Amino acid sequence: MTLSLDATQLDRYSRHIIMDEVGPEGQGRLLSSRVVVVGAGGLGAPAIQYLAAVGVGELVVVDDDVVERSNLQRQVVHRDDDVGTPKAESAAAFVRGLNPDVSVEPVEARVDKSNVHEVVAGADVVVDASDNFPTRYLLNDVCRFEEIPLVHGAIYKFEGQATTLVPDGPCYRCLFPEAPEPGTVPDCATTGVLGVLPGTVGCIQATEAMKLLLDEGDALDGRLLFYDAMDMTFETVPYRKNPDCPVCGEGGVDSIEDIDYVESCAISLD
Repeated sequence: MTLSLDATQLDRYSRHIIMDEVGPEGQGRLLSSRVVVVGAGGLGAPAIQYLAAVGVGELVVVDDDVVERSNLQRQVVHRDDDVGTPKAESAAAFVRGLNPDVSVEPVEARVDKSNVHEVVAGADVVVDASDNFPTRYLLNDVCRFEEIPLVHGAIYKFEGQATTLVPDGPCYRCLFPEAPEPGTVPDCATTGVLGVLPGTVGCIQATEAMKLLLDEGDALDGRLLFYDAMDMTFETVPYRKNPDCPVCGEGGVDSIEDIDYVESCAISLD
């Protein structure tokens, strides 16, 4: 791919351009890419921030919530003046102020079966920065059917995890066949979360997305990365494709239409 970079872009992306692994061609790939970030909260904020900074040409930011003051301890694309503003629009305003090369599309909606195909349409990578299991399973399933790489992240108090789900590798259901019982995994509002934790995990997600766009390095495909901020440790656990997985295994379903994304999100093939 060839892309003519103007003088301002040569200056802005100079630290990329001098790298053999990126160079002008790689920067051109970033500027020609489309990334969908689902969630503009703790994980989405740093992912959006860095994907915009590095020059991902099209960013779609999806969130149905509004900024609350309690968000500001960790959701770094929002400001005190943004309290009460839709998060998608607040994040989009941040992106516009950071990098004029990036075309940002705020989508003020909750992702569900009725709109998910439209949300991910044309994406080179989807970043799952959501905070609930139905959305995670829905994104996993539709991205698998549409053959779109998906970068997953999750956080809890002082701990985080990340993995990358590519079209020919194991999917999220290979890791977690069904969601925990409702109410068994408390959310941030109930248990709290270390303010800097989503910054670390969200940056890992942005890194994985960049590597996929550049086709460089080894993605977290088939590997689940665990991060413990209290011990400052990282552990990677391998996992394999489940041949009986109802989504990516032989004889599985091929559409989200008949899948119930409520409570366990499990799929029965009986």
